[in-house]
Amino acid sequence: MTKLLGTIASILMAAASMAQPNVLSRSNKKDSTRHFSDSIRNLPPLEVRSIRASENSPFAITNVNKSSIQQVNYGQDLPFIIQNTPSVVVNSDAGTGVGYTGIRIRGTDGTRINVTLNGIPYNDAESLITYFVDLPDFSSSLNSIQIQRGVGTSTNGAGAFGATINLATNDYHPEKYLSLQSSAGSFNTFKNTLQVGTGLLNNHFTMDARVSNISSDGYIDRATSNLKSFYLSSTYWGDKSSLRFNIFSGWEKTYQAWFGVPEELLATQRTYNPAGMEKTGAPYANQTDNYQQTHYQLFYNKTINKNWQWSTAVFLTRGKGYYEEYKGGVVLTDYIANSIAADPIDLVRRKWLDNNFYGQIASLVYEEGKNKFTLGGAWNTYDGLHYGRLPYLSTLVINPTLEFNPNMNYYFNNAIKKDFNTYIKWNHQLTEKLSSFVDVQFRKVTHNMYGFDHNPDLIIKRDFDFLNPKAGLFYKTKQTNYYVSIAIAHKEPNRDDFEAATNQQPKQELLTDMELGFKNKQGNFEWGANIYLMNYKDQLVLTGKINDIGAYTRTNVPKSHRIGIELEENWKINSFITSAGNISFSQNKIDDFTEYVDDYDKGGQLAITHKNTDITLSPNLTAAHLLNIQLNKKWQLNFSSKYVSKQYLDNTQNEARILKAYFLQDINTSYTLFAKQKWYAQLQLYVNNIFDKKYEPNGYTYSYLSEGSITTSNNYYPMAGRNYWLSLKININ
Repeated sequence: MTKLLGTIASILMAAASMAQPNVLSRSNKKDSTRHFSDSIRNLPPLEVRSIRASENSPFAITNVNKSSIQQVNYGQDLPFIIQNTPSVVVNSDAGTGVGYTGIRIRGTDGTRINVTLNGIPYNDAESLITYFVDLPDFSSSLNSIQIQRGVGTSTNGAGAFGATINLATNDYHPEKYLSLQSSAGSFNTFKNTLQVGTGLLNNHFTMDARVSNISSDGYIDRATSNLKSFYLSSTYWGDKSSLRFNIFSGWEKTYQAWFGVPEELLATQRTYNPAGMEKTGAPYANQTDNYQQTHYQLFYNKTINKNWQWSTAVFLTRGKGYYEEYKGGVVLTDYIANSIAADPIDLVRRKWLDNNFYGQIASLVYEEGKNKFTLGGAWNTYDGLHYGRLPYLSTLVINPTLEFNPNMNYYFNNAIKKDFNTYIKWNHQLTEKLSSFVDVQFRKVTHNMYGFDHNPDLIIKRDFDFLNPKAGLFYKTKQTNYYVSIAIAHKEPNRDDFEAATNQQPKQELLTDMELGFKNKQGNFEWGANIYLMNYKDQLVLTGKINDIGAYTRTNVPKSHRIGIELEENWKINSFITSAGNISFSQNKIDDFTEYVDDYDKGGQLAITHKNTDITLSPNLTAAHLLNIQLNKKWQLNFSSKYVSKQYLDNTQNEARILKAYFLQDINTSYTLFAKQKWYAQLQLYVNNIFDKKYEPNGYTYSYLSEGSITTSNNYYPMAGRNYWLSLKININ
């Protein structure tokens, strides 16, 4: 780390000279790189192109370029950067978009959204959740984002069961630069980002670096965030090849805000946080989550000749951390078998994760005439340790004769997951206007889990083999593009789903996705529509059932589906006003399932059958709109609106268990302070939720039978009311 920081410091000192005239004149500089204008430097990296959908792909896609990312990147987490894209709903535990955040696309949660970083899998291999909090301010290093709704094309890592998000940082920056952004916002929120690039050195080398710090008190009580990160990328550019090494890391310390606000407190104590409240008197001060994740990526791209291109990358993701919590009134023998403490005591525990995720991706592209073939694949291994410790417990409380080490594990288990996939894609130009797409992927997943926190003797070994075919047609005319596709995807269960007896083990999920759409452009007006039907077999959903080993796990339901239509428009009304919007209508249904409710009167659980009910947290209507007004060359205004219809907290479609619909409006204005040949400065003001709407985009529910009636407890994650951000950007080229 010391060497790395020294390298970054050297870059910063070199960047200080950027405002000085360059030895080369502008014309000579242009000549020095002219012969590379069609080389690998100016093409999107192959590791990204091989898994992204192209313009002529028969899928529902949204591309977000670098300027669009920068326009809204003032401090919030990545889901909030793309919150106004079609069918997207985002949430934040702390209520501000800083810290732990979540995203749903077409109602599907983050465990079913495939996320890659430069083509490398990012979803947590066990839970399949994407923890964007582990990469603070990663948006500042992004060059582009592609969102594929539905199954999309074959990619690496977790199966896409609702969407794919491809994040790309690898790019060619031939000119040196220095960029500084400082933001300050409500709830004592601050962000500082410094980025530098050397430009092209000796006609072959570039180096880019970033350091970031974000802190916030949060909207919810004590929901503080302290986030730090760095990014470093160095590349050797040859005439027909490139070698790039990336290292980036994030460290987060967040006060827990995981439990939500009980429904009965929403009106009077909207920011209430139950975390740490088991401690008598003041809440426990260190009820925090602490985690560091570091990524090492090495890429090699090669243009073999005019027809062949090859790319490979090896990677290692290193993660380690814990969350600490105060537990009141516990029985010590539940933690230490040799304890002599008979009465309940209070203690502090830490639950640790220590993992390595490593592997390789590769792709080979052949393109000639009317055909383009892509052969690709990947392998990876996840090796993760789970263990718990009691760092502050006194030996005297346990047993005076017992040798107690505070670093002793009161539980310890590990898991190894291996994933292999290979795919072949064929794009064929059938006629001048009509092209076809065929994509077949084979994926093999092996799970070995040696114990769970509450069931240390439970050993699970499961293998899955998936064949995922996809096909489609794309028809292009002068003004309109049409497409149709069908895709099949399989998905393995999450780690928690496997915590069940042998005869209750979960099955794999199957999705058949059909997409039909078009895009039409006439002059300054562009619009399009996409119709989708997503049929699930054996989708895993929460039913409330307790299995044979006492765990609440998800259950396979035979049939469920999502059907909807997504509409988009982009209209440049005149030289200074632009309108862009989208609206999605959908129906998200489970054909039938059985709900299980804990029976406190008789013991056991009460079974209730439901038919044709809405799927959890799947709104039937979402809409977003952005109005951009360019007042003059220096000043512009953006008005954005977001609507999300009612959502159900579980799969019963019970009107007592809902998230209410909400409609939000934000405004931001940017003013260019100066724009010189080498200097640029811009001031931005953001006002979010300008009408101070009280809303909750996420929550959960629990019901039980007591004294002959069912009682329901709803918990919500409120978002902040009206809040402000002020951001200053300075660029030196």
